[in-house]
Amino acid sequence: MKKDLPENIVQDISIAVVLESDSPSGKVWNVYLINEKDLPIKNVMVSSKGYGVKDEKEVRTTILRHFIGDIDPHDYAKIEAIDEQVFGLTNEYWLSYYIDGTIYDKKYIFLPESIIDENLIKIPVLNKPGVLIGGNN
Repeated sequence: MKKDLPENIVQDISIAVVLESDSPSGKVWNVYLINEKDLPIKNVMVSSKGYGVKDEKEVRTTILRHFIGDIDPHDYAKIEAIDEQVFGLTNEYWLSYYIDGTIYDKKYIFLPESIIDENLIKIPVLNKPGVLIGGNN
């Protein structure tokens, strides 16, 4: 039963869409996982997908699965490059990892039009501009 399962609450883990470079030929964006914990996280796996309506048509991107491995405390890992064309879609990242043999998972969702210049902040650990979800939340 669901009530018998432990509450494995994910905290101090963020996902950020980061602006790597901005040139006349275009912007380069990447998605990062940031471990803000004082502990390493092990066997990190992230699946990503996009969905929504674009040009009055239902759009679904391919589901991509990324095995990241282990991430040290206060460190980060690149998940994937992301194209600006999918910023108008809902972009979903489903994270799972282990700490001391216990599995944790959480879904991070970037809503359509949330990745815009007005929402850029300085991303901790990376020290680059981007849009961040997670952390202590």
